[in-house]
Amino acid sequence: MASLNVGNLGEYLREQRRSAQLSLRQLADAAGVSNPYLSQIERGLRKPSAEVLQQVAKALRISAETLYVRAGILDEKERDELETRAVILADPSINERQKQVLLQIYESFRKENGFETSTYADAASYADEDTDTVEGPRTTDGGDAGSKEEGPPSS
Repeated sequence: MASLNVGNLGEYLREQRRSAQLSLRQLADAAGVSNPYLSQIERGLRKPSAEVLQQVAKALRISAETLYVRAGILDEKERDELETRAVILADPSINERQKQVLLQIYESFRKENGFETSTYADAASYADEDTDTVEGPRTTDGGDAGSKEEGPPSS
């Protein structure tokens, strides 16, 4: 079988697996994919889906976006934007309203600086998949806990 053009994804996965001190079988089990399939990915014989890459990334505890770039699913600029959005959305110290405001400010700065904003919807869906906590705590009346507006702490 001829090698597919998936960049250095397979080599990178092998390096990450070895640095995590995992056997091929251990990683396959942790990622929920078959051992032969993972071996074929590492050897460049198969091009995995974004879903498989996400599972492998979680098992290796690395960024799924990095694997997406190496597999040719995302370009480098999109990855940087997605990672920024994912970090904001995953931050447990701010509530959902605050996260949305931060994303709007980020988007306005990007737009002001001439960057396209087309990946916003994709970023939200990737970030939602990668985060366990999407919504902040709710009060009994259905509002966000701690969502009252406060000014900066006085010095």
